[in-house]
Amino acid sequence: MNIFNRYAPFIQDFIYQNSWESLRAIQVAAAEAIFCTDDNLLLSAATASGKTEAAFFPILTLFTENRPSSVGALYIGPLKALINDQFMRLNDLCREAHIPVWHWHGDVGQSRKNKLLKNPSGILQITPESLEALLLHKHADVARIFGDLRFIVIDEVHSLLRGDRGGQTLCLIERLSKLAGVNPRRIGLSATVGDPEGTGEFLSSGTGRKTLTPKIEVGGIKWRLSMEHFYVQGAQSGDDKIIPEALPVLDLKTDEAPKNADPGMGYIFEHTKNKKCLIFVNSREECEAVTTTLRQYCEANRESDRFLIHHGNLSASYRETAEAVMKDEEQFQTTVTTATLELGINIGRLERAFQIDAPFTVSSFLQRMGRTGRRELPPEMWFVMREEQPEARAMLPATIPWGLLQGVALVQLYLEERWVEPPKLDRLPYSLLYHQTMSTLASGGEMSPAGLAARVLSLSYFHRISQEDYKVLLRHLLATEHIQKTEEGGLIVGLAGERQTNSFKFYAVFKENEEYTVRSRSQELGTIVSPPPVGEKIALAGHVWIVEEIDHKRHLVYCEQVKGKVLAYFGLCPGDINTKVLEKMKVVLKEKALYPYLMKNAVARLAEARHAALNSSLTDKPLICLGGGYVVPVSLAGHLRLSGFGALYQDQMRTSDRLKGPGFFQTLFYPVQDENRPGGIL
Repeated sequence: MNIFNRYAPFIQDFIYQNSWESLRAIQVAAAEAIFCTDDNLLLSAATASGKTEAAFFPILTLFTENRPSSVGALYIGPLKALINDQFMRLNDLCREAHIPVWHWHGDVGQSRKNKLLKNPSGILQITPESLEALLLHKHADVARIFGDLRFIVIDEVHSLLRGDRGGQTLCLIERLSKLAGVNPRRIGLSATVGDPEGTGEFLSSGTGRKTLTPKIEVGGIKWRLSMEHFYVQGAQSGDDKIIPEALPVLDLKTDEAPKNADPGMGYIFEHTKNKKCLIFVNSREECEAVTTTLRQYCEANRESDRFLIHHGNLSASYRETAEAVMKDEEQFQTTVTTATLELGINIGRLERAFQIDAPFTVSSFLQRMGRTGRRELPPEMWFVMREEQPEARAMLPATIPWGLLQGVALVQLYLEERWVEPPKLDRLPYSLLYHQTMSTLASGGEMSPAGLAARVLSLSYFHRISQEDYKVLLRHLLATEHIQKTEEGGLIVGLAGERQTNSFKFYAVFKENEEYTVRSRSQELGTIVSPPPVGEKIALAGHVWIVEEIDHKRHLVYCEQVKGKVLAYFGLCPGDINTKVLEKMKVVLKEKALYPYLMKNAVARLAEARHAALNSSLTDKPLICLGGGYVVPVSLAGHLRLSGFGALYQDQMRTSDRLKGPGFFQTLFYPVQDENRPGGIL
């Protein structure tokens, strides 16, 4: 079958207009699966490989041949920004065929949503949370809106598979399908899938179909990858050393950092001027701090500001401004960002990405590096590993560069094994079980206990939940008034439960901090948690603001911009590190291998760490003596929330003066000689 000839004429015209010389392999494979089978489909390919077009070219062709009588395709995306970006792309594609494209999330006006409700048709793009709200509040309209639903496309499917949000998405799809009486085909899109077969099974849960996962042969891709280490102050590990095996800097610097600049920040500053770059960090707090620092360097050099900021606590206008500037081919600015720009939002041609410290997963590393390398340029990432210089009498954990080890481990796992974190598919999701129980009752009204159990436990994500376990949950919810029994013996949402289901935060299964909206005059800046007292300062949007007024009832903070620098805080957000990454960190510390992407300071610092590990038997013994009668278990095994004790130790030592004394260790370690305490237990 000639795939191009099979496409609808308006799609052929679109291909000609965009000067595509040929279809990509993934587009051919997707078209063959969608046109020639009734199976589900999982498409895994690099960022900017044309996955969206691969899925929608054949879907839209089928729609022109047989128009759906309702919404025909449901596109589920993890981020509002991603949906907005894809909305523009699909609108351009569908306009000529008169196939409407709708988007539905918190930033879309009600008038636009009402138009869809009156005339359900075409393609609907939505987040999992908005789909939950739609099923909850438009329960009676679901059959009319989705009665001829034929396809569900789940973008960045890997981002939904590591927690309850993916389970929520699957439950919502099944609930929608049952209410509408349809069994649409499912298509998953991702740049990084660790277990394609397992993900395919998950994608097909409850459909009775199998999932096709075409293997796309991709030619070798050359990376431009470097990793350098910096102490925050003082001499560097590579100073006064000749290390011929170290990688030289990948590009000449285009600026000079101020004289007393932080070495790592100065390195980034000097290699971003007149470039279009992304700087990835691992937290919103760090995003604020890095942006403020780099802007201060611009001010010190009397240069115009060339740094933007993008993270989830900023207002939509701030984020959209950054996205628009990055898309503009005439502007060469750099955006400091978290995972919000990790996914496939189109931000144009990027020359390079920086990563400050190691991300938590191989998947994030690949996604972030994949943001670069478009238009025949190789993907390019510069790792910048920073740490405080250990004191002369520092204990062993402080002498190990945990971030550097983690970065090397992530890269080597992919280079050596093509390993990416597998999804967490076989869980006991009790929090989601409560969530879907309350959502089902709130949307469907009174149900018998047996009827409620039949609806909820038939969802494939709850296949490990027994009837007895569910009875225990229902009894607890009755006792706590989250649900209540009617005189007829049915179940309805109780008074305590109504407070949950009536809150907009109920639509998301993950816990959120209590947030305050921050405004400066008429401009909305973003949100923070736990606002400080009036007169204190906060960091937001890469600037510092003084709090002038707090409206606790409406959760509003009013402020004015001032100069300076303070630490930001947006609530705790730990990252998961897979056991395999920790095991690889141990291998990196123990082996003598050289890595071609390590620069001078990184090579020297790794050699120091290996020397310390060898002399202390760190990689060989489960318990290490720290001196003074204290021991600590080695945390390079097991699934941890951070990169082992070392990173926790360094973070706490860096951020809290209270922990700098010996009392800190007395709260963490038990002395071996104390018979009343189990020696060596953390």
